[in-house]
Amino acid sequence: MTEIDESIINEVEDEMKPKTWKDTLWNVTKTLLKFAVTSVLLYFVFRHVPFKDVKYRLLHANYWWMLAALISFFLSIIVSSWRLMSFFNSINLKLDPRFNFRLYMLGLFYNFLLPGGIGGDGYKIWMLNKNYKLPGKKVFWAIMFDRLSGLWAIGLITVCLIFLIPQIDIHIGIPLGIFAAASGVYYFVAYKFFREYTKYFFAGHAKAVVVQGLQVLAIVFILMGQDFHGKFSPYLLSFLISALATIIPISVGGAGIRETVFTQLTKVFPMDNTLAVFLPGSFYIISLLVALLGAYYVLRPSRLEEGLPKGDIATEEENKDRPKSV
Repeated sequence: MTEIDESIINEVEDEMKPKTWKDTLWNVTKTLLKFAVTSVLLYFVFRHVPFKDVKYRLLHANYWWMLAALISFFLSIIVSSWRLMSFFNSINLKLDPRFNFRLYMLGLFYNFLLPGGIGGDGYKIWMLNKNYKLPGKKVFWAIMFDRLSGLWAIGLITVCLIFLIPQIDIHIGIPLGIFAAASGVYYFVAYKFFREYTKYFFAGHAKAVVVQGLQVLAIVFILMGQDFHGKFSPYLLSFLISALATIIPISVGGAGIRETVFTQLTKVFPMDNTLAVFLPGSFYIISLLVALLGAYYVLRPSRLEEGLPKGDIATEEENKDRPKSV
């Protein structure tokens, strides 16, 4: 195992061990800082947009459309776990799809609701290393390319939406050309230095487009639930830009960051201020409800472990090197 492997695994194992008072203090401090950032951001948002107006929209929404948005987001999570399997398959890690989905839901819960503790991605690396004896670095890069495919899909849909917004006075060939060139460089670097992970590269990225498409569709449903009849594209583009802003984990589940981005973009695009705050807020609630499902595997870890192998399971790559029995 390399130093990188050891650092990844040791970091997660340290989180799993009993905490010293210093560890506990640091985790509590990180959590409080994230809550503080979230609170400050929301405070400035609601200084410009009255909370009672946003609350009114929530109470008077068409909940059938909200249910459709919830279903659309949940479907995006299912496809997202399927997308991750493409990159796991690239490193010959063949997981039971049901176990992979359970692990993905548990990771979503950790990422969303435990901001100061072990991360969902870190837990996946630790769990798969422990049970499949696969180097932590390999799992790490599989998860990293899964994330990168999501960013690539956001970029693709963003370029498409730019074409539909007249306020963006730029020839469509410019962002399209930049995106095409960046995509070419991205694939070249992946193929040159991470060739193993390009085995199912295009399949994984096609699934990423479906994931982001379903989440954009969830925003469309939320707008429909507000009896909206205006132009969808400014709200959808703002949603994608706000998604990029949440990459840096400085708030709780991205709360406050999305609302701040939407509020700032109302100065650029023709959007209703109240609706621009309601959209990311309601999306956060939907994300929270789905993430809470992962708590089931915290309460019943035996249910998660049903998909795990019995004993030490080698990857296909390792099995090739073993002598066959006569």
